[in-house]
Amino acid sequence: MMHDLAVYGTLFWNAFLAATILPALSEFALAAFLKSGNGHPLLLLLFATAGNVIGSIVNWWLGHKITKFENRKWFPFTPDKIEKASLHFRKYGIWSLLFAWLPIVGDPLTLIAGVLRVPFLPFLLLVTLGKTLRYSIIVIIVL
Repeated sequence: MMHDLAVYGTLFWNAFLAATILPALSEFALAAFLKSGNGHPLLLLLFATAGNVIGSIVNWWLGHKITKFENRKWFPFTPDKIEKASLHFRKYGIWSLLFAWLPIVGDPLTLIAGVLRVPFLPFLLLVTLGKTLRYSIIVIIVL
């Protein structure tokens, strides 16, 4: 039981960090836990998705408060990343949040959603759907 909690907790935090400040590889962590038989596949999917979505919520919140944080040393997004994500978001609109799981542009995209004041519920639904589908595909491929 304690081992399972450690597995789920590790995956949750890895997925959370992957969506925020550190370049964590949550897809590989999920695949490794699935291959090793550690944890139930559905729970692994839920913990990975929850961690990654909550990390995106942090980005969205930071987007609302960006003027307070953008000059801080620890702030995870460069002006170039923010500009690239803004252009992408303006070009494709709110539906681009389905691709918030993509490397490089996904995390800044969730920040830009906050900057552009995308309402929370549509943000949450689209980001959760995209991230759940991504992790579900990994579960299907590995199993």
